[in-house]
Formats: sequence, C-alpha cells, structure tokens
Amino acid sequence: MRVNKKYSCLPAEEKGIHIINIRAIEDIGYDQHESTLLNSLSKNPDADCKYGLYFRDGKRKVDYILVYHYKKSSAGRTLTRRVHHNDSSARSTKQDQPLPGKGVQLEMGGSEPHVDYHEDDKRFRREEYEGNLVEAGLELERDEDTKIHGVGFVKIHAPWNVLCREAEFLKLKMPTKKMYQINQTHGLLKKINSVIQKITEPIQPKVAEHKPQTVKRLSYPFSREKQHLFDLSDRDSFFDSKTRSTIVYEILKRTTCTKAKYSMGITSLLANGVYSAAYPLHDGDYEGENVEPNDRKLLCEEWASYGVFYKYQPIDLVRKYFGEKIGLYFAWLGVYTQMLIPASIVGIIVFLYGCATVDENIPSMEMCDQRNNITMCPLCDRTCSYWKMSSACATARASHLFDNPATVFFSVFMALWAATFMEHWKRKQMRLNYRWDLTGFEEEEEAVKDHPRAEYEAKVLEKSLRKEHKHKEKHRYFPEETANKWRQRVKTVMAGVKLTDKEKLTWKDRFPAYLTNFVGIIFMVGLTFAIVFGVIIYRISTAAALAISSTPSGRSSVRVTVTATAVIINLVVIIILDEVYGCIARWLTQIEVPKTDKNFEERLIFKAFLLKFVNAYTPIFYVAFFKGRFVGRPGDYVYIFHSFRMEECAPGGCLMELCIQLSIIMLGKQLIQNNLFEIGIPKMKKFIRYMKLKRRRSLDHEEHMKKKQRYEVDYNLEPFAGLTPEYMEMIIQFGFVTLFVASFPLAPLFALLNNIIEIRLDAKKFVTELRRPVAVRAKDIGIWYNILRGIGKLAVIINAFVISFTSDFIPRLVYLYMYSENGTMHGFVNHTLSSFNVSDFQAGTAPNDPMDLGYEVQICRYKDYREPPWSENKYDISKDFWAVLAARLAFVIVFQNLVMFMSDFVDWIIPDIPKDISQQIHKEKVLMVEVFMREEQGKLQMLETWKDKDKKKGENCNNHSPRLSRSHSGSLSSCHSYPLDV
Repeated sequence: MRVNKKYSCLPAEEKGIHIINIRAIEDIGYDQHESTLLNSLSKNPDADCKYGLYFRDGKRKVDYILVYHYKKSSAGRTLTRRVHHNDSSARSTKQDQPLPGKGVQLEMGGSEPHVDYHEDDKRFRREEYEGNLVEAGLELERDEDTKIHGVGFVKIHAPWNVLCREAEFLKLKMPTKKMYQINQTHGLLKKINSVIQKITEPIQPKVAEHKPQTVKRLSYPFSREKQHLFDLSDRDSFFDSKTRSTIVYEILKRTTCTKAKYSMGITSLLANGVYSAAYPLHDGDYEGENVEPNDRKLLCEEWASYGVFYKYQPIDLVRKYFGEKIGLYFAWLGVYTQMLIPASIVGIIVFLYGCATVDENIPSMEMCDQRNNITMCPLCDRTCSYWKMSSACATARASHLFDNPATVFFSVFMALWAATFMEHWKRKQMRLNYRWDLTGFEEEEEAVKDHPRAEYEAKVLEKSLRKEHKHKEKHRYFPEETANKWRQRVKTVMAGVKLTDKEKLTWKDRFPAYLTNFVGIIFMVGLTFAIVFGVIIYRISTAAALAISSTPSGRSSVRVTVTATAVIINLVVIIILDEVYGCIARWLTQIEVPKTDKNFEERLIFKAFLLKFVNAYTPIFYVAFFKGRFVGRPGDYVYIFHSFRMEECAPGGCLMELCIQLSIIMLGKQLIQNNLFEIGIPKMKKFIRYMKLKRRRSLDHEEHMKKKQRYEVDYNLEPFAGLTPEYMEMIIQFGFVTLFVASFPLAPLFALLNNIIEIRLDAKKFVTELRRPVAVRAKDIGIWYNILRGIGKLAVIINAFVISFTSDFIPRLVYLYMYSENGTMHGFVNHTLSSFNVSDFQAGTAPNDPMDLGYEVQICRYKDYREPPWSENKYDISKDFWAVLAARLAFVIVFQNLVMFMSDFVDWIIPDIPKDISQQIHKEKVLMVEVFMREEQGKLQMLETWKDKDKKKGENCNNHSPRLSRSHSGSLSSCHSYPLDV
C-alpha cells in the first residue's frame, strides 16, 4: 500500500481522529492533525474484529451494513480505506462538508481520472446521508479493501446512549431486575404434564430457550429515567443483536438526505441506487471446524436440518434471532402441521373404509356385472360407437374409495377441524405474546415507526411541484439561465420537500391506478377462464381423436388418458401463471402508491391471493360443479362452436375425476413449485453470483487467499423478500385440504408430509441462504388470519355442494328411501339411467359403425332423469329429477347451517386466552404496580428524611447568638442549604 511519508502514524485512541484516505486530505482540506493512518502492520487485524463482526478496534459490534458500488480509475488502484467517523468529531463537522475518505482515488503520476457526474452525485448523497447518521449518534466505519472489487461497505455501530434513546422512543419492553414465579399446575395435571414432558423429551430441541421455565423476569417499556429498574450488569448483551439491528434500521428509515431524489431515508437511497444493499449481519458461520458457538450455528443444528424433522421447533430461539414476525410464521406453520396429524389419521381411516367396502358396494357391483348387458350411448358424434357399461368397472370401483358414506362424516369432521385449528392457534398466539412480552403491544405503537414509503413521498412531491408550477404560470415566467439550472432544481426540490408535509394523495390522484387495478384483475381472471376453456376444448377434441382408435384397450382408456393429460396441462399453466400473477399483483399495488409499508403489504396480499386462488382452483371448480351439467341429451346435445360436444361425467360420477384433478395439482404444486423452486432457484442465483464475482476477482494470490469478512459473505446471500410467498403457498395448500376434502380424504396426509419437509426447507433457507432480515415486532399473523377464516367458512359451503351435487350420495339416499322395493341399493344404477331410441339421432350424429358391439342397437342408455322414448312426453325431465334436486338443495341447507353452528359453537366454547395466561398477565400488572408503589414510597421516605435534617439544621442555627452568627456567617449560610437532587 503506497502512503505519503509526510504524514506520521498517530495513536488510534486520540480524540477526534479519522482514519481516512491520504488523498482525501488534500482534496477536501482536512487538517493533518485530525487524521491518522490505519496501522496495517498489526498482527491479523481481521481476527481481532472477528472477521467483520466488530469494528477494527475489536470492541464495537457491527449492527448494520450499507453496501454501495463505486468505480475505480483506470490510471491506478484505489487506496485501501477503512474510515471511522467518531461521534465527537463528526458532530462538529458541518453537514455541507464532505465526510473524509469517501470515494477518493489515489492517482498515479498525478493524472486526473475521468469525471463521472452520475457517480459523483451518488457519492455526494452518501456523504450527506452518512453525515446525518453520525449526527444521529451512530458510529460508522468504511471498508473498500474487500475481495469484491468495486463494492464498498459501511459498517454501522449504535453506541449505548443511542440504543437507550431509541428503545425508549420505540417503547421496547425490556426485562427488569424483578423476577416472579410462574404459576405451576398442581395435583393430577402436574403428574400428567411431567409424564408428557418425559415422553416428548427425545423430540425436544436441545436449546436453552426451549426448556420449561419456572421463573420469568418482569418486563417494562425501557425508560432512561428508570434505568435502575433494569438489569444493566452486562450492557453488551442487554440489547441483543436482533434489537440492535432493529434500532439502527429505524434510524436509517427516518434519517433524510435532501440530495437524494425524493429525500426519504434508506428506502429511496436503495431505490435510486445510491446504496445497493442494506442488511444486518448474521451472528457468524454455521459450519466449519473452528466456528465459535453462536445462535446461527445452534439454529442450523437444531432447526435447519432434515435430520431433526421429528423434533419440535425452537420457536423462542427463532424469535430471538429473526424477530417476532418470522417467529410467528414458523409457530403458525408448526401448529398447522401438528393439527394435520389427526386430520391425516381420520382421512386414512376414511380411505381404508372405502377400500374395505368396495366389494360390498352394490352399485359398483352392478356396473361391473357383464350379465346386465347395459348398452350406453356414444360419448361423441360419428367416430364414437356404443359401449358396454361394464367397461367402466374400474372407474366405478375407484370412485367408491372416495364416494362413500364416510366421506360425509369426514367433511363434517374437517369443518370442525378448521374451526378447532383457528381457536388453537389463537390460544397459542396468546401464549407466545405472553412469553415474548407482547401483551401490551398495540398496532398504534407501530404507527410511530410507520414512515411513508419512498414512492408515496415521490408522488406527493410530484403533486406539490406541479401545483407550484401552475401557481407560477399564473403570474409570470422567468427564463432560466443554463448555468443556474442545477441550483434552481435543488431549490425546487427543497421547496417540494417542505410541501410534502401539507399535501397528500386523494382518491382523484389514485383513480387512474384504481381503474387500472380493476381492469387488470378482471382481465387476469378472464385469462384464467379462457385457459380453462381451452383445456376443455383439448379434452373434447382429444377424446374424439382417441375414440377412433381401433384397439379396444385404447378405447377403454380414453377417459383416463384425457383426464391425466389435461390435468398435467392445467398444472403447468397454474405454475407459470402463479409467477406471472405474483409480478402483476406487485405492479398493480405499486401504481396504487400506498402510503405505508403495512398498507402496501395488505393490498399486495389481497391481489396476489385473489389471482392465485382463481388460478389454482378454477379447473377444480369446473370439474366439481360444471362438467356434465350442461351436456343435453342424445339427439339434442349442447355444442361449443357448433362442432365440439360438451363432455360428460363417467357413469360413476365426476367425483373420481375431481379426485384425480385435485391430487395431481396439489402434489404437483407442492413438489415442483414449493420445494423444487425453493431449492433450485436460490442455488442457481447463488451460483450465478459466485461466477460473476469470480470473474471480477483480482489475480492477486494474497488477496484471493484472504478470508472473507462477515459482511462480504452475507452480501453474497439472497436478499430477504418477505413472508408473503411463504404464507401464500401454505394458504393455497390449506384451501386444498379444506375446500374439496370430500373428494380427496388423503389431502391432509400429503399436506402433512409436505409440511414436515417445508419447515426444515424454509428454516435452512432462512439460516443459510438468505441475508438476515430486519426483526419486526408483531403480535399476530395479520391479514392471513382473516383469509384462513374466510377459507374455513367457504369450505363448509363448497363441501356441501360437492357431496350434494358432485357425488352420488343424495341420489342413493333418495333411491333407498323412496324407490327401492326391498330397502337395498339393488337397481340403483338402472334407476339413474334413461333410455334413448337410436332412431331419434340427429342427422350426421349417429355412430359410423353401429355394429361395433356385434349386434344392432335399438335402445341405448345415458345417465340422466328423463322420460323414456315410449312416453307421451319423451325425453322430458322426469319427476325423479325434481325429487333428487329438492333433496340435494335440502341437504346443502341443512349441512351448511348445522356445520356452521357446530363451528361457531367450537369457537364460542374455547376461550381465546388460556386461563393460566390471563392469570399471569394480571399478576404481571399487579407486580408492576407494586414495583412503582415501592419506588414512590422510597422517594417519599427520602424526602421526609431530607426535611427532618433540614428542620434540625434550622433549629441549630436559631440557637446561635447574633454575635456568634455574625462571626460564623459561613456556617449560617450552610444552614439554609438544601439538597439539589430531590
């Protein structure tokens, strides 16, 4: 490293010292006595700072990292700069004076580098912003001597006084010295709990935070005036890394930079490319031989490993490391997965019941009996011929596995299961709120942190400037000189910034965005319907094409082949549109310009859920409620485009096809989209970043072999994109589990198997693949809870219609109790089939080969309730149809109201807050009152003591003689002195 010799190395402990670039001293005019060089001869300085976890002094912890790109001069190499802005000296630095050592290059031969005004503009913005951060009390240190060339890092440390100030401002609850005993169970419950603990001990994670606690510290919002209440014996660990990074992030958000385009904190600077990234650091490495113990390593071993899939999650440690919002997501995912266990067991029992009774099912036995000699009408015009009902034997037997009386019971069970799950989660959430000291936390407290988004500020500023321009146009126009354009622009921007406090966006400003949102969502929904319609055309045309096959085996497998291929097409389209709709939902939300991040997130969730819900479930809704409903009858079929005949359900009903559709889409989405994409895409992005960095690397072997700093390693990780994708995939899965569970009882089992992998996959992604997210306080899962409740209510209605209209459950009941001669199901299949005289076919629609079965067909059968051809009103709807329809509607009404009532009863009978938690919360309030009462009593006693002393001093002074008092005026004056700190 080349250094000017005229500057000597001064001790780093000297006050007001900056470690800066030598060239910067000459360029910006800093005094020589205010600067010093970093001692590069020290022994392994990277080890002293724990490879980037601390500042170069090895004492101050790095709480946050800002990353920026800079361009190096082609004439020479940028000098190493590790700049520390000390608090005391930086406060005396004027804001308009650039901070030392920023973006200045050491030139060779005195040649001036090529001027890049865009880069200089970014550098000026960084200078002002970092100067404002220093004025806010933060301490900064710069590092451009990294293995990632062209990338600089600004390390940020929050000193103790800043942490205390911000903790008080954010009303962070911190543990006090006061400890109290947690109420323990007694008697039989205590014995049961001890037995459960012993049984579940092997599946408990080996972390200190997960062990049951008998005592708890009383928590109270931090206050600098009441620091004596808190345990400050170890100031370094009083604020953990999660809290420190949260505090720094809040300062970054509210610190403004007027040189930035729209002047609104770190968000606008990131959006404008002034900084390329901002993130807190991970606690250290998670793998390696000589890795020091840290929370990240512990999480990797006890949580983010597939080998511990059978263990409980260390939720408290997850919350300690990632914050409450992420902790609540994984706690919710764990509760959901646990609740899937009983649902899976009952679903397996229902499926096994269907397997056990398939040979006893009379309707399927009648369909498989070749002696019945039931000839069915053709499935398509001309190319399809007549066929035997016994050829659909396999489909009929398979339908019974999912269409049996146990399915109705399972639908009722799953509706109650959904209600119980929601109540169980609310109780679990309250326990977590108590353990994590969020019982007094309200959303209003978050309002102090809910800063307007940079895009909102930009829109308001644009509106303000437009108004100001119109106002000036009304008076007169002053031509701008070219030399003063930049100055006038800065003045205008500054005036606009002041106007943003008065202006706000109204519905008129947002009307074009609202209109675009409405039209865009309608178009996307219409696109989904059009794709489903296209798949229907594919099914119809493919079925007709396959029916031409001369082989009997080919004709018998037409229905299965068409169904399987159509579902695979649907799956591919759903996966593609899911990604497209996610991007479109984000764009539609951005043009709305929501004011806060919370509003942005809620609107994005609503749009994304709406589009993805329609995308995922539209093909399933078609099979469940529309397929086979508008077919017509032989001789009077319904056609699409006058050429394609609407497809029919199989003789056993559409439930089996619904089951195939649901299972393939559900399993395909889980396997491809949720797991393969989550593993493959991050790995691919990481590999691409690695290859890019490898190309940029210098050929310097010594630098190549140098161990990376912590912030360099974290920079190569994937940025955290929020929890919306994680919640979304689980909500869609919850819909698969509840909405159509009557057609697929094994859905909870497959969801359980997926979630066991999903928990560890997400954990591994958060611990090893992603940059550490900023911890966010939250007391619930937000809008997702309302979506879950809505899906639970909708599931009751949909399952009622599936059982009533898609399955044959109601027609069987009607036949059993109204038409059966011997009280059995014998004759049910014949009862559901109507007759058609083949002479009544429309011209050109009769089969080309009427003798395909080896005999002449005069009457064929089709599934419907219609009058026979020998009736006076032939082919009209029969009274049996109306009887079955009335029974179906009655079942929907009874089932829906009964299950809704039972769900609401479960909701009412289970209290939202567990009794022991409500008692502990009340106990905390009482103890806190006692603490403050004792403090007030202590103050009163101290005041009384001081008053007594003052009274005694006054009496002693009155007993002195006047002459003595004049000679001892000093002692007299001391008689009237009072304590200053009362």
